[in-house]
Amino acid sequence: MVTSTPPNTETTPTPPRSVLDIHDLTTETPNEASLGLDTRSAVEIAKIINQEDQKVAAAVKKALPEIAEVIDWVARSIREGGRLIYIGAGSSGRIAALDACECPPYFSTSPQTVQYIMAGGPKALASPVEVNEDSEELGKRDIARRRPSRKDVIIGLSASGRTPYVVAAVAYARERGARTACITCNQGTPLAEASDIAIIAEVGPEVISGSTRMKAATSQKMITNMITTGAMTRLGYVYENLMVNVHMQNSKLVERGIGMLMRACNITRDKAVDVIKSAGRSVPVALVMLKANVDKPEAVRRLANSDGNVRRAIEDLGSSSG
Repeated sequence: MVTSTPPNTETTPTPPRSVLDIHDLTTETPNEASLGLDTRSAVEIAKIINQEDQKVAAAVKKALPEIAEVIDWVARSIREGGRLIYIGAGSSGRIAALDACECPPYFSTSPQTVQYIMAGGPKALASPVEVNEDSEELGKRDIARRRPSRKDVIIGLSASGRTPYVVAAVAYARERGARTACITCNQGTPLAEASDIAIIAEVGPEVISGSTRMKAATSQKMITNMITTGAMTRLGYVYENLMVNVHMQNSKLVERGIGMLMRACNITRDKAVDVIKSAGRSVPVALVMLKANVDKPEAVRRLANSDGNVRRAIEDLGSSSG
């Protein structure tokens, strides 16, 4: 007689409720446009993916009001000495890390100003540690270590909107008085409920069912780009449409700075190089010197008085809370 061994329930914990209904999510359902994908030629596969990708911008467009509100939140937070902290897991966490890491070189912000928290830690950027995303306790622990406060904006990223690690972290930050938002691709999720504002980009089913590294991740990249670029622009770290706060740490960025000064002030390359040198290799200082016809100490004073807002420094309007 053959007897069956009952399952070991002690070593097989029940998944959190937030992941049990994953099959109901639009990002997990099969995409009719890509049925039979494995039988298609390379060019047919590329066309299908490209056609689906075209839906992403339209989905993001519907969330512009919420994105704009978060842009102003972040600008106000940074102006008042607060931080933007992203938190995510898997592909969403990697998108968050990318946006946070690119702010210092492009806008000369401190690495502390825009941060990211990744489920599994920095090692998870290259080596997946996906099991961590199921832990609410780890999410709370990791955000608690950053001591979120009323000055901060916390943004949770989760394509499904149900990642326990992210939901718990955002809920904890909200309890501590931080302003919270989320970027997700499904309606009616626990993450949206845990956040003050939900940015929802409904991109629909993925070409490969459930592969949210595709359209969902693309929408998250677009939205994080909008948030930080918009906030830095509102802070005055962009002049016209020029990235004047660029940190000139290599030859490419030095050339970029020279080119921006030439365009903004309609001057020769030699003149731009001379002024940048006299400005201590600072494009904002050089720009204020040229536009306001002042020396370096006066340009530095104006920038300090305007909280780094280049246009206000040129016009000598002082600081602003707007």
